[in-house]
Amino acid sequence: MAAATSGAVLGSSFLCGGKRSQTLFTAANCRVGVAISAKRFVVAAAAQPKKSWIPAVKRGGNLTDPEWLDGSLPGDYGFDPLGLGKDPAFLKWYREAELIHGRWAMAAVVGIFVGQAWSGIPWFEAGADPGAIAPFSFGSLLGTQLILMGWVESKRWVDFFNPESQSVEWATPWSRTAENFANATGDQGYPGGKFFDPLGLAGTIRDGVYIPDKEKLDRLKVAEIKHARLAMVAMLIFYFEAGQGKTPLGALGL
Repeated sequence: MAAATSGAVLGSSFLCGGKRSQTLFTAANCRVGVAISAKRFVVAAAAQPKKSWIPAVKRGGNLTDPEWLDGSLPGDYGFDPLGLGKDPAFLKWYREAELIHGRWAMAAVVGIFVGQAWSGIPWFEAGADPGAIAPFSFGSLLGTQLILMGWVESKRWVDFFNPESQSVEWATPWSRTAENFANATGDQGYPGGKFFDPLGLAGTIRDGVYIPDKEKLDRLKVAEIKHARLAMVAMLIFYFEAGQGKTPLGALGL
């Protein structure tokens, strides 16, 4: 209201349009005066406050409000007590690692519950059970995983610092891998596209071309990382239970 009033006064005949004031104020001076007045009364919108991982504690200091975390990452609540994300390059790497570990954990939690409910075999004994399709000892399974996952992770490490340097043509030779594995969203770790988002949860397919929906994608990123973190905590509990010979279903009395 004040800005409008000041602009009206400066643009009125009282200062600019009146005959007596024409010798004192030129048209240029009037325009400058209006611009200054309007600029003086502009109120900037308040920045959205960052969320804290300890709601009861006010933000401040690197424990609850690290300066290297600006809230731009999905699910960023200022949690980095060890300062692992000070380097921007490694912050991106740790986020991708968190995302991948979380996705594996979500799949594992579902597999543990469904597998034991269906077979009655504890998840940490399923691989070596004589009734399994391909029974292996724990050592054999661990060694195989280390070799295969080590190879895949080494290629991911190279591709992270040199994007698109690792060929994926061997992955699905029966289909168009270049199209299936293209990063349709433009965000590393979120490929999207017809192959990774067939239901169109974060985009739409028009004339055979996948078009990401940024608003939906951003919302799903936050939901996914929350579920991923919860699944990783659940897997940590499952490991402790397995060390005592217990299972998740057994702990629930099922």
